[in-house]
Amino acid sequence: MIRLAALLLAALLAVAGCGDRRPAPDLVVGSRPDSESSVLAGIYVAALRSYGFAARPETAPDPMAKLDSGEFTVVPAFTGQTLRRLQPDAVALSDAQVYRAMIAALPEGVLAGDYATAAEDKPLLLVTQATAKAWGGQDGSADLSTLPKHCDGLMVGAVAGFQAPSSVGSCRLPAPHEFPDAPTMFAAVKEGQVTAGWTTTADPGIPGDLVPLADGKPALIRAENVVPLYRRNALSDRQLLAINEVAGVLDTAALAEMRRQVAGGADPQSVAGGWLAEHPLGR
Repeated sequence: MIRLAALLLAALLAVAGCGDRRPAPDLVVGSRPDSESSVLAGIYVAALRSYGFAARPETAPDPMAKLDSGEFTVVPAFTGQTLRRLQPDAVALSDAQVYRAMIAALPEGVLAGDYATAAEDKPLLLVTQATAKAWGGQDGSADLSTLPKHCDGLMVGAVAGFQAPSSVGSCRLPAPHEFPDAPTMFAAVKEGQVTAGWTTTADPGIPGDLVPLADGKPALIRAENVVPLYRRNALSDRQLLAINEVAGVLDTAALAEMRRQVAGGADPQSVAGGWLAEHPLGR
């Protein structure tokens, strides 16, 4: 009788324990309110959901601070921007060097997942076709390495607030002429008001009649690759696998196209989810 009562009590406690179980809380993927950051958050939310995990996006003016405090679980970022925030005097430029330096500078409670080698949004200098031909020969194949040869008298434009590189190789750049928006700045380049204009590699609005000065090897401009940052001990192995697999499928062209759609009024989460549906993970 005593043994039977003990078995019944154990069974009741087991049932009660099952009744108290609650679903795991959503993983919070944080971003800034701007379109690019929201798209990237949408990608990582969609990646986690594709593996069967509950996840949702949230925005904040300073997602890194929320990640550091534990309010966010994952935050999409760019390697160079993160390194500059954590170590302003860092000198690394190439994608691998910047990634390693960033990891070394991260706060104790924050880790980095795999960075997307093919997805970046680093500063990009645009010139007219005439300038590219003059700098690079008849085929107009000028790249960023030619800039130091034409440093004297260089006038560069940028949208107000843009964090332009202060130098490219041996060329110490003058402070850029500021413009209120990108179309005005692009027009100034075309009209010869400035020699070149700054944008970024994932800008969806780059005019087709301007020539980008591609960076080469060794890199002259700091890498800005997409990377997920996450709270230490907050992700399971499969959750980490989900966000890391984004690095193998995302590229700059796709990021620019998603930014273009969001700029046209599309919902960032829908855009990111649609892209991931066409590029399923784990394949």
